[in-house]
Amino acid sequence: MNKIIACLIVFFCCANLFSQNELVQINKDSRIDTLLKLKKEIKKNTFNLKIQIFSGERDKALEMIENHDKTSYINTSIELVYETPNYKVWIGDFYSQLEADKKLLMIKKKYPEAFIFRPKPKIENNNANPEEIN
Repeated sequence: MNKIIACLIVFFCCANLFSQNELVQINKDSRIDTLLKLKKEIKKNTFNLKIQIFSGERDKALEMIENHDKTSYINTSIELVYETPNYKVWIGDFYSQLEADKKLLMIKKKYPEAFIFRPKPKIENNNANPEEIN
């Protein structure tokens, strides 16, 4: 028994003598940060799903936005977008198909023509900005 204890003491003393005490320095390429930012930007745009509930005249679109049930769309953006020749009402900004499907089931009760879509990426143009209404 004494030999086992003595061996363990010698083992731990030797292990302590040969352990690393220095700090580890990590050298990384500066392009990694750029790549991570790019990946986040791509991911943000990739999973951008919306639900369209209306397409038609501006007056009807504005009326629909004013009369919508705000309690059903808590934390959900509503946008009025002009795409020639119609005004469109879009709801939400969903990042998964499941999330969009759940909301669509609720919305279809009031707007049976509603559907899920992925909008085209916006082109930077001061004249083409959608009006966002909360």
